[in-house]
Amino acid sequence: MPTTFNKVRLARVAYIIFILLATHSLAWCDYLIGPEDVIEVFVWKEPDVSRVVLVRPDGKISLPLIGDIKAEGLSPKALAEELKRAFSEYIEAPEVSVIVNEVNSPKIYVMGKVNSPGVFPLRSEITVLQAITLAGGFAEWAKKSKIIILRKIGEKDKRIVVNIDRVIDGKKGAEDVRLQPGDRIIVP
Repeated sequence: MPTTFNKVRLARVAYIIFILLATHSLAWCDYLIGPEDVIEVFVWKEPDVSRVVLVRPDGKISLPLIGDIKAEGLSPKALAEELKRAFSEYIEAPEVSVIVNEVNSPKIYVMGKVNSPGVFPLRSEITVLQAITLAGGFAEWAKKSKIIILRKIGEKDKRIVVNIDRVIDGKKGAEDVRLQPGDRIIVP
C-alpha cells in the first residue's frame, strides 16, 4: 500500500516530467531512416512506381523498376536523391519525394526493477526518468541511485550511471541523461 511519502514523491516526479515535456523541443534534426520505418516514395506523375513501403530488417526497400535500394542510415532527402538517380535510368527527369509515415526503428530497452520492463519506441528525445515512467515507474526495492545506461559506442558498450534520487531532488550536478536509439536502461 502506497504511503503518503511515496504519493508525494510520485506527484513530484509527474510534475517534473510534465515540465520537461512542456518546455523541451521534441523535433529531431535530420532524421535517419531505419528498419521497420514506413516510408512513402512519391514519384511525380508516376503513380505506378510511387509506393508506401516498409524498411526491411536489412535496411533496404523494394520498388518497381529499380528493385532493392538501401534506405537505412539515410535522411529522407538523401534517399530521395538516391532514388532520383536510380529512377533516371527508366524515367526522364524524375522528381522524387520521400516522406516518413511511421517512425518505428529507434528503440530503447528498459529492464530490471521497473513495473513494466520492455522495448519502447523512441519517437522523440526523452530522458532516463521519462523512460522509467514509460516502463510503469520503479518497482519496490529499486536502487534509484544506481541506474545504468549501456550505450553502444562503435563496437563497445559505454556504461553511464545515473542517480535519479539526486535528479528528482534537484541536486547540483545531477543529470537526467538524454537517451539515444539502442540505449539499454538497467534498474538494479
